[in-house]
Amino acid sequence: MEKSTITLTRKIQLLIDVPSNKKNEMWEKLYRYQNRCFRAANFIVSHLYVQEMIKDFFYFTEEIQYKLADANKDQMGIFTRSKTSTTARLVFDRFKGEIPTDILGSLNNTIQSTFSKNKADYWQGLKSLRNFKKDIPIPLPVKCISKMRYDEETKAYCFNMFAIPVKTYLGKDFSDKRLIMERLLRGEIKLCTSQIQLKAGKIYWLAVFEFEKEKYLLQPEIIAEASLSLEHPIVAKTGNVRINIGTKEEFLYRRLAIQASQKRIQDGIAYARSGNGTKRKQKALYKTENLESKYVRNRLHVYSRKLIDFCIQQQAGTLILKNQEDKIGIAKDNEFVLRNWSYYELQTKIKYKAEKAGIELIIG
Repeated sequence: MEKSTITLTRKIQLLIDVPSNKKNEMWEKLYRYQNRCFRAANFIVSHLYVQEMIKDFFYFTEEIQYKLADANKDQMGIFTRSKTSTTARLVFDRFKGEIPTDILGSLNNTIQSTFSKNKADYWQGLKSLRNFKKDIPIPLPVKCISKMRYDEETKAYCFNMFAIPVKTYLGKDFSDKRLIMERLLRGEIKLCTSQIQLKAGKIYWLAVFEFEKEKYLLQPEIIAEASLSLEHPIVAKTGNVRINIGTKEEFLYRRLAIQASQKRIQDGIAYARSGNGTKRKQKALYKTENLESKYVRNRLHVYSRKLIDFCIQQQAGTLILKNQEDKIGIAKDNEFVLRNWSYYELQTKIKYKAEKAGIELIIG
C-alpha cells in the first residue's frame, strides 16, 4: 500500500541562547559530541565489515561457526546478543559518559541500515566502504529536544537540544521554513530524528519533518509528458495543452553572466589596493561567493514547481519524464552542457515535488 506521508528536510540555522560567558562551554560540548560521533561511526562500520567478511576467512577450522546471529536464539550463531546490539554495545561501552547514548543509538541504527543496503555493492567492488570525516553531523533524536516554543520577544522558535538552549535564525526566509515551524507547534506535522551540522562557526539544524501528502483531484489515467531541453528547461504537455517552462536566455545566459563576472573579479584582484592581507584584496570576491549556485537552486525550484502546478491544473496523476537517459548522455559528452545545465538536480527536485503532490513519476 502506498504511504500517505512524505519526509522532507529543511536546513535551519540555530543560535546558542545563553549568556556570552557560557557560550564557549556549549560549543565545547557540541564539538565533543561531534568528535565522539566521528570516532564511533568509523568503529561501527569497521566492525560491520569484519562481521560480514568472517565467512571469507578461509583459514579458520571447520568447527568455527560464522552465522551472524544471537547464539541464544540460533545454535549456529556466534554473537552473545543481536547483530544490531553488537555495535551498539561496542560504542556505548567505549564512550560511556562522554556523549548521550541516544545519539549513539541513532547513529548505530543509521549506519546499520545504510550498510545493509550497500553491502551487495561492497562485495562486487562497485562501492568502497564509507569513511566518516571529522565534520560528521550529530544525530538529533526527537527525545533530545524539549521545551519547543515561539518567543514573541526575539521573534524566534526556541527549544533545548542536548540540554543546550537554542533559537532559530530564519532571516528573511523566502522559503517555507517559518510556516513549517508554525505547523509543527500546532501538531499538524511530525518531527523525526534530525541532525546537527557544525560548519564555519555556525550551527545548522537539518530538520526532518513528516508531512501528509497533499490531496488533489488527480486522475491516474491522465498522463502528462515532460522533457528537459536546451531551449527550454522544461517542455510539458498533456492532451492538447502544451507549456514551455523557462527559457535559455533566462537560465543559461544569466548563469554565464555570473561566471563571467566572477572571472573579471578574480582577474582584477591582482590590481586591488593591498592592506590588511588577502581579505582586503578579495573583498569583492567574497560578495559573489555561492551566487551562481544560489541562483541555479532558486530557478530549479521555480521550474519544478511550475511543472507540478501544471499537472495539478490538468488533473494529471501520472508524469512521464521522456528520454532522460539520452539527455544525460548528451550532457556527459558535452562539457559545456554538463557544466551549465543541471539536468540531474532538476530531475531530483521534480521527483520529490511529484511525490509530495501524490503524482506518479515515471522516468523514461
